[in-house]
Amino acid sequence: MNLKQIVAILAIVALPVCAQAQKPSAAKVTKADVQKVVTIISDDKAKTQTYCDMLKLGDQIDEANEKDSKKIDEMYQRMDELGKKLGPEYAALMEGLPDIDPESEDGKEIGSTIQALDKLCGR
Repeated sequence: MNLKQIVAILAIVALPVCAQAQKPSAAKVTKADVQKVVTIISDDKAKTQTYCDMLKLGDQIDEANEKDSKKIDEMYQRMDELGKKLGPEYAALMEGLPDIDPESEDGKEIGSTIQALDKLCGR
């Protein structure tokens, strides 16, 4: 799974979580925000496992047959439940990611930082 797919899946999953963590004026996501979330997740074994479980579900969604929309919906629902366990910082990050151009210098740095989490999952 490439970075754009990961960001897209995580952003979709985070939408309900973001609604709960939404602030009146959402600030732009910074590299420091991403690093904070990566540190929070990587320093907590349970959160790391939750993140890895979300990546596995993302892979399963990618491989799922489009005709089995019920199964795909169930997997997205499960990803949403897992995303809530990662905390409000994660939700805020996911809310701001769609505004980042993945081809920009900041976007590439942010993507690289997020990929550090993927490495914790053996990717």
